[in-house]
Amino acid sequence: MEIWINPGCSKCRSALSILDAEAADYTVRRYLDDPPTEDELRDVLARLGLEPWDITRTGEPVAARLGMDTWPREPGDRDRWIGALAANPVLIQRPIITADDGSAVIGRTEEAVRSLTGGSAPGGA
Repeated sequence: MEIWINPGCSKCRSALSILDAEAADYTVRRYLDDPPTEDELRDVLARLGLEPWDITRTGEPVAARLGMDTWPREPGDRDRWIGALAANPVLIQRPIITADDGSAVIGRTEEAVRSLTGGSAPGGA
């Protein structure tokens, strides 16, 4: 399992705590220091079943500078979005967790993180 994190992000720290509590075997990728390539982003998007605009942090100042709120969200525009994410990794939603079985989640909730570890949330089934 690999988790893409920004150490300053509380959701990332929470996801790491859950993975540790579940004794999950994972590696950490500080994606701001080690940005994913366009091909890696395409792979992660396929695993997530999402489009690049679905994982874009459009509230970031760089998104405003690029005018991303006006960019079309059509299949023909995927490469433009993916290129922007690769060039500006701060735009990538976090944390993203990829599992060895090919699945992936955006681990912003405890349930999402635990869906990859086989664990269940406290009070859950």
